[in-house]
This record gives sequence, structure tokens and C-alpha cells, in this order.
Amino acid sequence: MGSFRRHSLTTSAVKFLDLLLLTVSFGVAAWRVHATQSSLSFTEFLSLRIKLQNFVVFFALLGLWHVIFAAVGLYDSKRLTSRLAEVGDIIKATSASSGVLILGAFLIGFFMVTPAFVGFFFAASTFLLVSERIVVRTWLRHYRAQGHNSRNMLIVGSNMRALQFVSMIQSRPELGYRILGFADRPWSGSQQLQEHGYSLVSDLAGLPAFLRHHVVDEVILALPMRSFHFDGSALAELCEQQGIILRILSDFFNLKTARSRAEEIDGAPLITHYVGAAEGWPLLVKRAIDFTFSLALIILIAPILVTAAILVKLTSQGPVLFVQERIGYNKRPFFIYKFRTMVAEAEQKLQEIEHLNEVTGPVFKIKNDPRITPIGKFLRRTSIDELPQLFNVLKGDMSLVGPRPLQVRDYNLFTQNGEDWQRCRFSVRPGITCLWQVSGRSSMPFEKWMELDLMYVRQWSLQLDFKILALTIPAVLKGSGAA
Repeated sequence: MGSFRRHSLTTSAVKFLDLLLLTVSFGVAAWRVHATQSSLSFTEFLSLRIKLQNFVVFFALLGLWHVIFAAVGLYDSKRLTSRLAEVGDIIKATSASSGVLILGAFLIGFFMVTPAFVGFFFAASTFLLVSERIVVRTWLRHYRAQGHNSRNMLIVGSNMRALQFVSMIQSRPELGYRILGFADRPWSGSQQLQEHGYSLVSDLAGLPAFLRHHVVDEVILALPMRSFHFDGSALAELCEQQGIILRILSDFFNLKTARSRAEEIDGAPLITHYVGAAEGWPLLVKRAIDFTFSLALIILIAPILVTAAILVKLTSQGPVLFVQERIGYNKRPFFIYKFRTMVAEAEQKLQEIEHLNEVTGPVFKIKNDPRITPIGKFLRRTSIDELPQLFNVLKGDMSLVGPRPLQVRDYNLFTQNGEDWQRCRFSVRPGITCLWQVSGRSSMPFEKWMELDLMYVRQWSLQLDFKILALTIPAVLKGSGAA
């Protein structure tokens, strides 16, 4: 049996199983809602008569659900799709299917569809479909790793990027790809192919004939786009004409840490390069956590805030809060709030003691700063002086976790050194705490501080934020590196 035939049968089986599981989910939701609202036993519930029109409505629902699942892309090839991405697609599909139920309840008067019914249906269908996809995906990967259901891949380009990509593909047999070879113009670097056990199966001029006479499922374009733009365009048109999948290695610029994704705006295809998490649901969750936690903490620690404000006001002249312009997200300026821990003229006196700076780089810090007030030392040691920044988090200028915001003075000196890699820290919102805070704080060299910020940006995740928050508590209690 051909691979196309096997793929069609597998897809058909998955479609049938999806509809079966949606039917089961519908039945579970009906039973759970009926069980909470009726004294009928499960046997009596099964013996209830179902009207013919309800059958018609239900089969219409199945048809709509099938269309939704297909539109979301659940029946497309998932060889190169992560499990998390597929789970996201399933949640989109079950959410839309639940929405169809709600719409049907309004339009047709489907009396059994209550909010509880929709909730049970969504939970049951999501759980069952995710479980089904995990089982199917696991089986398919095992099946492909045995050499079955493979797809033929041709690599156009023979540079190091192409070799690295092929090495990755061959290290993952569960993806089910068979490398046909490389196509390129003969050049001095072609000897690398022989060193790795490959050879050119075609030159660029012979590609049309090669694609016509060989079974090629996918083509990977790895040519340097600057010097091979015409060849790349011709290949894309050729693959389009023959219905062959074309994938393009998008790291044209050899970026070290930026991630990439394909997007489309009004029909205009884009390849987006970004560092960290530029957008998406994780950032929405991060913002929701920031807002909720900052608001709750402000209410919870209100007595501490009031007490600190009174102590600052009674022990030294000047305002309670220290308000200073800082550089924030994407270098947008904002005003940060802190309890004042220095004398009122501290900013003006900085030039007098600037030569005593004890840290490298543009940042100014000394252990025994003469400008700090007695109560200010306590507030800094306990980090109470940082608590008003919760209002910055509430406003959205800052996050609970993120690189510490730089002063304008420090940023201007920071800019003069001519290095750009450190500016990556501005691609995320600044935070109250960060890796630097839990790794020694002001006792750490400036260069190490920047490296930790860059590590945070590159490796950002919600799990990392929670880890840093957990480590912040003991760091504050010990007062390590506070200044």
C-alpha cells in the first residue's frame, strides 16, 4: 500500500475518531447536567426517548464541528509541529465547537444546552481529543522511526546551514524523512558534502527534470538569498506548479538567539524574528499575573506601606517617594516610584562622590553611600524601599520579574560604549526582581549583571518567572548584595 493511501486512511480514521469522541463528550455533558437536575438513574437516563428532530440537529452539529476542526488545521500534517502547538489548536477547535452549541441554543432553542452543559462538553472534548492526539502522535512517531510512512526530502543548497539542518533531521527518525540528496551549483564548498557522506544529485539547471522524474515530497531551500534570489524564485514557482511542499530555512541572517515565525498580514507573508516572547498567550498570562498579584500585594501590605511612609517623613526632610525617570520597555521612558532612602539633594551631590564608584560599567554604587539616611539603610536592606514599584507594575510600566530599569544617566553612559548586545534587555518590560536580584545584586560586576539579563530575555518563560519570584524571598531575607 502506498504512503499516500496509508496517510489517507490514517486521516480518515482520526476524523472518525474525533466525531466519535465529540459524541461521547456530548453524552457525558448531557448525563452530568441531567444527573444534577434529575433523580433518574443512569439506566433510566439511557432509556429516555430522543425525538427525530434532535437526531437531525445533532448530526448537523457533527457536520459543523468537522468543518471547524478542518479549518483549524487539525487534519494537516503535524510532523514538524510541537505537541504544545497541537494542543493549542485542539483548544481553539473545542472552544469554537462549544460556541456553536451556545449559538444553537439561542437560534434553535436547544433547552438542554446550559452553561454547565457547555462547560462539561468543553472539558470532556478537550481532554479526550488531547489524549487521542497524544496516542496517535506517539504511535506515528514509533511507526516512522521503523522506516515506514517516510517522506522524500530534497535539499537545495549545500552550505553549512543545509548540512546542519540535515544532521538535525537525521537525528530524529521519528519525523519520518528520507534525504534524497542535495542540489546546487558545483562550488569549492561542495567537498563538505563528500566529507559528510553526501553528493550532489542535481545542479540548479537540472532541477526541473529531477523533480519531474523523481518522487519528491518536500524541498528545503537553503541557498544564500542575496546571490541566488533568481534561482530561489524559480524553484518556488516550480514547486508551486508541481504541488511540492517548499520549506525555506529562514535564518538568512545567521541570527544567534532570535526566534522566527511565519505570519501573514492581509495576504502579505512575513517571517518575524524576535527575541524572548514578543507576543502571544504567555505574555497575556504574565500581564494578568502582574496585575492580579500587584493589586493583591498592595492591599495586603498596605500597613507596611503606610508605616514606611510615616517613618521616611518623620526622619528626614523631603518627599516620601523618590520619583525618577527610568528607561523601560523598548527604551520608553517612565517614572519609577520608590520610598526615598537618601537626603533630598542626593541627585545634586552625586557628582561630588562619583569618583568613589565601586562597580564597573556605567552604574554608580558604593556600599557606604553618605547620602543614605539612617531609615533609608533599613529600607534598602529589607527591600521595603522597592515596594511602591508595585504601582508601576499595576500601571503596566513594569513587571514583577524582568531586568532592573536603568537610570537615564546610566543609560546615556551605557550608550556611549558602542556595544549593542546589552540593549537586548530593553526588549522586555523591566521588573522589580530579576536574575541579578537573586544572584548577588550590587556585589556583582556590571558585565555579569548584563549577561544575566540577556540570559533571562533569551530563556524567558512563565516557569522561569515563578522560579525567580520563589528565589527572591530568601534573597531579600538575607539581604545579600543590597546597597
